[in-house]
Amino acid sequence: MKKGLVMLIVTVMSLMLLAASCGKKDDGDKTAKDNKSTGNQEQANDDKEKKDSGDNTFKVGLEAAYPPFNWTQLDSSNGAVPISGGAEYAGGYDVEIAKKIADGLGKELVIVKTEWTGLIPALQSGKIDAIIAGMSPTAERKESIDFSDIYYKSDLVMVVKKGSPYENATSIQDFNGAKITAQLNTFHYTVIDQIEGVVKETAMDDFSAMRVAVEAGSIDGYISERPEGVSASSANENLVMVEFEDGFVTSEDDTAIAVGLRKGSDLTAKINEILAGVSAEERVSLMDAAIMNQPAAE
Repeated sequence: MKKGLVMLIVTVMSLMLLAASCGKKDDGDKTAKDNKSTGNQEQANDDKEKKDSGDNTFKVGLEAAYPPFNWTQLDSSNGAVPISGGAEYAGGYDVEIAKKIADGLGKELVIVKTEWTGLIPALQSGKIDAIIAGMSPTAERKESIDFSDIYYKSDLVMVVKKGSPYENATSIQDFNGAKITAQLNTFHYTVIDQIEGVVKETAMDDFSAMRVAVEAGSIDGYISERPEGVSASSANENLVMVEFEDGFVTSEDDTAIAVGLRKGSDLTAKINEILAGVSAEERVSLMDAAIMNQPAAE
């Protein structure tokens, strides 16, 4: 009988220990679950903060090598904006327009320095929100991206070396036999074919390289828009801008400048509204200031 009583007591104690153990496990599981839930909520809050922070930026792509539309400099003078991921700054007409658009959108302007040929891919991939880089809304580009209303319009000119036989040209046909080029992937390069007997040289990546080539004599001239021509001749006394009485045949879109945007972007209407608030007089004033403020080294 005593043996049976002992066995009963042992059994009861075992059951009590098992119940206690299960209770602790359940409490531990609940605590772990609660901790996991709290951690997930904190992560969600962090992700939301990051998203909200990202949504408050207006990322603009430009090459920062096309004065007076855009250039690179070492400080923030004359309203230049820091270039993302580096210690340099971007200035110029495009930057001033970008600042106005960012202000109108209520967003922080972020300048993303991008090679000319990489601008459209960067826009399509979402790396940037807009292209503000002296880009013309050509029919070919409109197949892959949208454009805002025009924010500048200009004529085509030729930049040549001072003292060259082409300095006093009045017609594009005066460049018969000349070695001419323009920037890669621009309509400037396509209009070279309008010059009879021209020697069409390989397109170049940027305007800095073309200025050097003209000064060195490896080409006789390059085609650009008037603001860049004024910029080149102002920055370098060895270069001359040639304007034409009998010039290139172009469409309005070819010589216009607009903001490049992703297809169907919800920014387009708002940007057009902001641009409409910038008067023609203010646009001229901004361009004049950009030409005056461009770095002499350009």
